[in-house]
Amino acid sequence: MKKTDFQLHTVLFIVVLILSVPVSAERITFYADNMSGTAGSTSDTTKLEGNAYVRTASMEIAADSITMHGKNFRYIDAEGTIDGRNLDTKMEFKCGSMSYDRETKIATLRDSVHLEDTENKVSADAEIIEYNQNTDIAVLQIDITLKQKDNVCNGAYAVYRKKAQMLELSGNSQIKQGEDTFRAQEITLDLNSQEITLNGRVKGSVIDDKSKKDSDQRSEDTDKNAPSDPAGSPENGGIPVPAAGTEGTESGQAPQSGSSSPDTAKKE
Repeated sequence: MKKTDFQLHTVLFIVVLILSVPVSAERITFYADNMSGTAGSTSDTTKLEGNAYVRTASMEIAADSITMHGKNFRYIDAEGTIDGRNLDTKMEFKCGSMSYDRETKIATLRDSVHLEDTENKVSADAEIIEYNQNTDIAVLQIDITLKQKDNVCNGAYAVYRKKAQMLELSGNSQIKQGEDTFRAQEITLDLNSQEITLNGRVKGSVIDDKSKKDSDQRSEDTDKNAPSDPAGSPENGGIPVPAAGTEGTESGQAPQSGSSSPDTAKKE
């Protein structure tokens, strides 16, 4: 298709789409290297290939190829190196394939999905993520890793509730908070308060920060109070300093002959 033909079809497609749907419907804009399909019918399939881009009122998608189909182009499917974001909820994502229903506002992301909640600084990786824009809930499946602050959460299945800032994990669930580790069949994490609830086959290990700090403080105090090693100390290979009143004697030996002490003086 020639460039002039593509531009003509693009303009025609947008005009027809706007005029053929109700006034309350959202506007769809797009561009790509190539387009195929019937531009004059909203019930047919239109495929965009090569640097494809589609923007609706709430969703922005860039991919290698994008297909729009269904009545009023209700469905949007994308393949290959997808980079998108939800304009209303500030959720950004990358994946290998996806489908989006413009009526239900549900996006299903597949193949090495990375989801980023930029408002709450939460990131998630999984093989499949279904995100409902209306409820602000994401369902994650297979090889899940979710990160927030010091939390690293893993599991086979998870539900992330964006508005409530709650995470529900199940299937070999694990949460690491710094050096602390918690495991259970089911784990609930309040991402605001950092409170954790564990259910079923609970295991864990924690580091007592207070004891560790007290131990470190005692070590510092001992080092500060320890006397400096004199130059003549035995530890340094020097000569021991005689105690008072025993000058000229070795430590632990009696005084030399002729010397006396007050307790052992001879009677005349």
